[in-house]
Amino acid sequence: MDILGFLTGKKRRFFSQEEEERMVEAIRSAENMTSGEIRVFVESHCRFINPMDRAMELFAELEMTKTKDRNAVLLYFAMQDKQMAILADEGIYQKMGQTFWENEIKAIMAEFKEKHFIDGICHMISDVGEALKSNFPYQRDDQNELADGIVFGK
Repeated sequence: MDILGFLTGKKRRFFSQEEEERMVEAIRSAENMTSGEIRVFVESHCRFINPMDRAMELFAELEMTKTKDRNAVLLYFAMQDKQMAILADEGIYQKMGQTFWENEIKAIMAEFKEKHFIDGICHMISDVGEALKSNFPYQRDDQNELADGIVFGK
């Protein structure tokens, strides 16, 4: 399926049901190794010139700063504008360092250039999960603090 998907009523679908399920499963698998939280937000257009500004707005709207250990990560995609951002809460960002995040962007861009959109997103989710695991390992009393489903904007 083309990444821009198809129109269903007024809402644009970017992924097939199978592709969405695959990404949600990647989130669940990653989160089973860590106390960290991963969310994916997808929309058509970025309302800001800088997608990081939009990611920061969404991070607050989605209440991602309210995780117990401040270890949530948002993967943001504006599909038609071909923009993306990764935003990590202060707890994880400080531990991972800028190089990790820059390398993740390079890796997913390589996947996207090959038109491996779902693979790229799933690989990024997995990589972030591994990083979270090493810094915020799963604890027996951990709870899923944020919903695992893909969040779709306009």
